[in-house]
Amino acid sequence: MAQVTRFAGYAAVFDAVDRGGDVVRRGAFGRPGAVPLLWQHGGKPVGTIEAIGEDSRGLRVVGRVDAPELARAVAAGAVTGLSFGYRVRDAKAGRVREITGLDLVEVSLVAQPMQPLARIHAVDD
Repeated sequence: MAQVTRFAGYAAVFDAVDRGGDVVRRGAFGRPGAVPLLWQHGGKPVGTIEAIGEDSRGLRVVGRVDAPELARAVAAGAVTGLSFGYRVRDAKAGRVREITGLDLVEVSLVAQPMQPLARIHAVDD
């Protein structure tokens, strides 16, 4: 039987500057619809996002990893990073770019997230 791993975490954390000099503000995601779960922002989906939405901390996701090797790595704690692909709708320029509106394209499991706080915080295999 193939390994499947469920996880919960944050693909974005509000009000924290990322390594690229961007900060996502509350409300930027609006009500996100269904998006694919990818590995490192590319290729075919590696699982499913089961629940997604903003809470007081950021963009919280619950997902399931179906790709066996990646599922094992997530279950073992070897892959803990989360990230998201997007198109900016509204932003304010300044010392950092404040993203206040965006279109969410995908959520990815990643080795090194752009936002260091964007991590898996719970795993159920």
